Amino acid sequence: MHSRRSVRSSRTPAHRRSRTAAGLLAAAALLVSACSAGSAPGTSPAAAQAGLAALPRATPAALAPYYGQRPSWRACGVPGFQCTTVRVPLDYAEPGRGDVRLAVARRKATGPGERLGSLLVNPGGPGGSAVGYLQAYAGIGYPAEVRARYDMVAVDPRGVARSEPVRCLNGTDMDAYTQTDLTPDDDKEVDTLVDAYKEFAEGCGADAPKLLRHLSTVEAARDMDIVRAVLGDKRLTYVGASYGTFLGATYAGLFPERAGRLVLDGAMDPSLPARRLSLDQTAGFETAFRAFVKDCLRQPDCPLGGTGTTPEEAGRALKAFFGRLDARPIPAGDAEGRRLGEALATTGVIAAMYDEGSWEQLREALTSAMRENDGAGLLMLSDSYYERDAGGDYSNLMYANAAVNCLDLPPAFDGPERVRESLGTFEEASPVFGEGLAWAALTCAYWPVAPTGEPHRIEARGAAPIVVVGTTRDPATPYRWARSLARQLSSARLVTYDGDGHTAYGRGSACIDSAINAYLLRGTPPADGKRCS
Repeated sequence: MHSRRSVRSSRTPAHRRSRTAAGLLAAAALLVSACSAGSAPGTSPAAAQAGLAALPRATPAALAPYYGQRPSWRACGVPGFQCTTVRVPLDYAEPGRGDVRLAVARRKATGPGERLGSLLVNPGGPGGSAVGYLQAYAGIGYPAEVRARYDMVAVDPRGVARSEPVRCLNGTDMDAYTQTDLTPDDDKEVDTLVDAYKEFAEGCGADAPKLLRHLSTVEAARDMDIVRAVLGDKRLTYVGASYGTFLGATYAGLFPERAGRLVLDGAMDPSLPARRLSLDQTAGFETAFRAFVKDCLRQPDCPLGGTGTTPEEAGRALKAFFGRLDARPIPAGDAEGRRLGEALATTGVIAAMYDEGSWEQLREALTSAMRENDGAGLLMLSDSYYERDAGGDYSNLMYANAAVNCLDLPPAFDGPERVRESLGTFEEASPVFGEGLAWAALTCAYWPVAPTGEPHRIEARGAAPIVVVGTTRDPATPYRWARSLARQLSSARLVTYDGDGHTAYGRGSACIDSAINAYLLRGTPPADGKRCS
């Protein structure tokens, strides 16, 4: 779902622009945790009190061949970058009985100054390509002083992009899936939605039946420790955004003595169940939408109203527009004849909530759609969010997103009746997006593989200072999650960015950037409670 993806800045590649993007339906696999399908929206007391246990410090003999690999680097794709492949066990309980080959890329430190080692980056998701992110942005767009001292490194997690990617549907079927109505009006439309979820899940299961059982965040974090060793680093230095914060925190919990300078930007809360995560995120998108409305109403051409319009009235105008699209989709200037219906339009609006730099584009797209019956702008935002190219092909982002989410935690709902019972709560959190996001949280109910995780606390006792960054009006990872994670981690330093958009580092705040750069370069963590605007 939406919150596990990340957007860095307007300088990032298109797929990052939307943490992002993962449309309502495909993103339905909601964030990271989950409660038992029948529990109330909130933290499961027993699970939330459980902590992630650290692994033994000594490397098991069965894993020694993996830790002892020597990488063979080669030039790849983009000038200045090198790539290699690192083997990790498919199943850590049975190392040697099947491997996964991970794609690793790096851009070596440019100098001057003493090399500080490797800096691993992860843009979120789950499902976002870290290698693509490194080559398109991080390897050339991170602060020059950071790139001078660190080898910039990215690993596509297992099942993602270049690392044995999971695929579930062909392009044509994925087109149909992304257009499925997420606000069903009757039992027939509910059945259609459930059938879409089942078809998606069955496709994933048929594509990678063995791998699908081993795509958890815990396994991805253990993979990162092998990569750390292969790179020759004693400790992991890491910047993770959105879902990348959950991956980084999990690493610290499993290997606290090997956690070096970790920055977790746009933090997630691993102690919450899925339904609560989904509800919090729904409220986050409502907060972001209200900020967009406030900005839009300052413009003379805002399609949601004019002087004196309230956020509530603007929301009702948008909701009414969605309702008209549900009844009659509009042309979208698409060569394949696709039209803009409610599902794609909603995804396009949500995509723009991740980055306030997209608000002007959204205002123009809404103006064209609402006043000129032209859905091309919103369709473009939606396609970017889903990582659909002009030829109708999709990256594996949405497939990996669901595969990881549905394995990490039990589903938020076990069937349509549970969703119906929660609709009022979700619509109270967001009159505009609540209904769709509630139905979107049903995806994992039909997943072919049983979940292996539960909500849990991560304390990482003994770890070096860990910098946790939260943005006050972040739509995808609400600020309260950053505060909660910082309270859990024994060595956390919470940094707050008072602003809009998803994540904070590298998005224009000199205060945030200087604090993180100082930590990465000199090991000087910011004071706990530092605030920037």
